[in-house]
Amino acid sequence: MYRDEDTRDEATRGGAASGEAVRDEVARDEAVRAEVTRRTAFDWTDAEARRRERAGLVRTLRPRAAESELLDLASNDYLGLTRRPEITEAAAEAARRWGAGSTGSRLVTGTTRLHTRLERELADFCGFEAALVFSSGYTANLAALTALSSRDGLIVSDAGNHASIVDGCRLSRAETTVVPHADPEAVRKTLRAHEGRRALAVTDSVFSVDGDRAPLAELADACRAHGAALVVDDAHGLGVLGDGGRGALHEAGLAGDEDVVATLTLSKSLGSQGGAVLGPARVVEHLVNAARTFIFDTGLAPAAAGAALASLRLIHGQPALARRARTVAATLHTLLTEAGLTAVRPDAAVVSVRAPSPEAALRWAADCREQGLAVGCFRPPSVPDGISRLRLTARADLTDAEIERAVATIVRTAPAV
Repeated sequence: MYRDEDTRDEATRGGAASGEAVRDEVARDEAVRAEVTRRTAFDWTDAEARRRERAGLVRTLRPRAAESELLDLASNDYLGLTRRPEITEAAAEAARRWGAGSTGSRLVTGTTRLHTRLERELADFCGFEAALVFSSGYTANLAALTALSSRDGLIVSDAGNHASIVDGCRLSRAETTVVPHADPEAVRKTLRAHEGRRALAVTDSVFSVDGDRAPLAELADACRAHGAALVVDDAHGLGVLGDGGRGALHEAGLAGDEDVVATLTLSKSLGSQGGAVLGPARVVEHLVNAARTFIFDTGLAPAAAGAALASLRLIHGQPALARRARTVAATLHTLLTEAGLTAVRPDAAVVSVRAPSPEAALRWAADCREQGLAVGCFRPPSVPDGISRLRLTARADLTDAEIERAVATIVRTAPAV
């Protein structure tokens, strides 16, 4: 009897426990559903942010003041033109005459006489038959690579190329082979292995990370041996290399050749904003009709076109500016290496100084800033070789005293290796 009662009691208790378990499970399910409901489409970005923070790769915007006491070796204003009174006045005058914006795409209302004048003078200065101006150097690279290749074509790209070239290769839908940095023989072998296909090789003229120069003549020979085109991004060469700053292709004797195309930016040596593609007239005509970043993009603002045109004319009249930029770069390199730092010998106006780690590079740049010097900081994933650096801009308007001050600050704040 007692046993039956005990059994019955246990069954009752078991049933109660089972009910409680069911209620607990239902409550958990409801909590999960509520949690799912509270989630948003971009919750995953929080995990990405934590990952970047752990890796020391967080990037932040730092608005700069209109006037600053900082000595600037971080910008791309190679010739110091962006604040020249004649350049800023040209921008203001263009805005007053043509308006604040271009009002539409280049093929609709976005082309002014300023744009066509800039294109004509840019082509003449650099030694090409024709030029086409874009809203940025980035869109110029996208245009050249997407419109001058095809799904069944081949692009041979240098491993050190700028992100805009990488993106252009991807968007082109062509087969892309990335070859070792500054290696013409690798380009030649790749083209030989794809004989008969429409092909082009693409490279920076001066690479933005270390400031070294591409072997343009050898690359052109490799391309011509296989009927391929050569596309060169001369963003860091214009205004610094060549006769009076006419660029790396002009210096190499390749400007104006029928199988060579140049892309460039108006935001570095010209101190303005925008980009351009230069080459044979038939190539430029093709881009007008086929380049999506030309057809569907709003045209470059008149103020930027006016400033770029004024800068181009100033450079034409003052060829010593290009020589001065190269001299400043060589001086920075000499003084930094004499002080025991590891700096890459510059081929143009970029001076790269190695840092032991991403964290050390960030701290080094911050310490320089605290002591009145603005420098660039390049670290993974922006650098393909994984080596972190300070990146210095050798501006033509830096005085000898400013160069010495910059070097002293960099050496004084250098991290222990």
